[in-house]
Amino acid sequence: MDWLVKSEPDDYSFEDLAKAKKAVWDGVANPVAVKHLASMKKGDRIVVYHTGKERAAVGLGTVAGVDASDAKAPRVEIAAGRRLGASVSLDAIKASPLFASSPLVKMGRLSVVPLTPEQYAFLAG
Repeated sequence: MDWLVKSEPDDYSFEDLAKAKKAVWDGVANPVAVKHLASMKKGDRIVVYHTGKERAAVGLGTVAGVDASDAKAPRVEIAAGRRLGASVSLDAIKASPLFASSPLVKMGRLSVVPLTPEQYAFLAG
């Protein structure tokens, strides 16, 4: 499965993840986003998206481990991959028919979003 995770770069950026190599992705409050986190499996592909002023997909990673023993607060370890050669802006995402029914554009405040393989390929370049 493929996923997009959002982060405010002033709080925790893709560069922070790349420097740390791995990080636990937790602290998600929205029930739908929590459900998505708990659904992740080791080896799933991740796109990291910066919110705030940037509003763009910026990097890739993988799920390195999942502890979903607490269904209300799953802890997912993400391993950093590569930074995208060119960020993919929210405007470019919205302009693509691949995302017409995606929660990424339909539910803008959702911090963890499932991606189809085609959506992942579009974002990953």
